[in-house]
Amino acid sequence: MLKVLFIFGTRPEAVKIAPLVSLMKAHSKFRAILCSTGQHSEMLQPVLSFFDMQSDYDLNVMRPNQSLAGLTSSVLNGLDSVFAKVKPDFVFVQGDTTTTMAGALASFYRFIPIGHIEAGLRSQDRFSPYPEEINRTLTTHLADYHFAPTLTATNNLIAEGIAAEDVFMVGNTVVDALLWAQEKLRTAGPLRLPPSLSNVDFSKKLILVTGHRRESFGQPFVDLCHAIRVIADTEPVEVVYPVHLNPNVMAPVHSILQGLKNVHLIEPLTYPAMIHLMQKAYLILTDSGGVQEEAPSFKKPVLVLRNVTERPEGIQAGIAKLVGTTTVRICEETARLLHSRREYLKMTASENPYGDGKTSHRILEILEARFSEGSQC
Repeated sequence: MLKVLFIFGTRPEAVKIAPLVSLMKAHSKFRAILCSTGQHSEMLQPVLSFFDMQSDYDLNVMRPNQSLAGLTSSVLNGLDSVFAKVKPDFVFVQGDTTTTMAGALASFYRFIPIGHIEAGLRSQDRFSPYPEEINRTLTTHLADYHFAPTLTATNNLIAEGIAAEDVFMVGNTVVDALLWAQEKLRTAGPLRLPPSLSNVDFSKKLILVTGHRRESFGQPFVDLCHAIRVIADTEPVEVVYPVHLNPNVMAPVHSILQGLKNVHLIEPLTYPAMIHLMQKAYLILTDSGGVQEEAPSFKKPVLVLRNVTERPEGIQAGIAKLVGTTTVRICEETARLLHSRREYLKMTASENPYGDGKTSHRILEILEARFSEGSQC
């Protein structure tokens, strides 16, 4: 039995590895071992519980006002101790977080083969998303197996010199997780929503907002919040904004938007509650990569609050639009979707370009075939 160590630390990582972990735990050839760095300490455990997962190791690295350098060094040191105990045959990292990059580097230092889930995404701007663009690029050149979600991501990897035989276009596990979660929620009965949503008038058009990107801290975030205020003041809508716990987000959001009757500033939601809100939303304003991938499955238009995105497939398919963080542009594009049925329908016509729900099965089949061939992954 081959020991496969999954390294993750944030809620999106946990969501995206969950379907593959589940498959691997039911497989006789592999033993799945989970190591959480605790990069998102407060938001991680509910996701693990929802998907019936439990960390075998928890590094608990999160500290108040921790620098990226401090976080990276804590992850590297903590993982080295875990590797010494577990002696894994293979390591999976996912996406583009500091945990991902440090996990790949720690594995490389110990000559452990690395599989990178969601490989090959590029914005071509090293500072946006920051630090994720560099995290993902560095991970590419440390990894051995590259599981790319789309043709664009596949071509990015090959253009950077990655051997074609080590790149596998498999789709994105986020769609697997979403479909699994919907089935779990369907069979579990009515979802208990947090009290913070009790005053939301769901009979009105609902705008769901998520915003937390580091590269927007400062004036861009202030402009973004002013746009939300203008929209709330001028349109008969309800705005729900689960506010990220980072002080650089909370300060401008509460300063500019607190007290507006139709703007609901709430605590970060559980994954099931977030799925519920995406389903209820009329449109979504976000700078989140994961939401860009998930919203198309619900046929919801996405206005991306960034100047560049490493997920161009949604833009190309017409289901998402880059609008930046300027007040005027956000207001204009939001009003267009609220008042033009034709424009709205244009952004809901395409299928989700990021996956079909079978990505985890493909990844497992690839590993199974490689091990069956007797190769050393």
